[in-house]
Amino acid sequence: MKRSISALAIFVLIISFFAVNSVAADKKVKTTVSKSAKVEVYYFHYTRRCVTCEAVENETQKVLKTLYANQLKAGKIKFTSVNLDEDGSEALAKKCKAEGQALLIVSGTKRVDLTDQAFMYARSKPAKLKEELKKAIDPLF
Repeated sequence: MKRSISALAIFVLIISFFAVNSVAADKKVKTTVSKSAKVEVYYFHYTRRCVTCEAVENETQKVLKTLYANQLKAGKIKFTSVNLDEDGSEALAKKCKAEGQALLIVSGTKRVDLTDQAFMYARSKPAKLKEELKKAIDPLF
């Protein structure tokens, strides 16, 4: 009985941690993009990654190459994969207000957090993720 209560308590703590991080990530933040890119797409992750984590990065890159090939080539869109376990990643994560794994679209003072949608759709409905990325990026041009 004590084991099940302990397991339940740990489960509740873990869920609470993710809920707090999700709320914190939704806050609008003023960040600046590099002078060379109008729109920056950041994927923050850790070294140890699951299949879904890898799918988020792969599908995002595929969408950018499909829908925004010219903008990528011209440097108007930039995709950056950031390993949070590597030295030097903390400054960028802090600047973008990424407190963990995140898919963020940043342009000037605008910041769009697509983390929830990315993890929900990357493997099961990549077309829906494509739609969400398009909906977030198109208004920035």
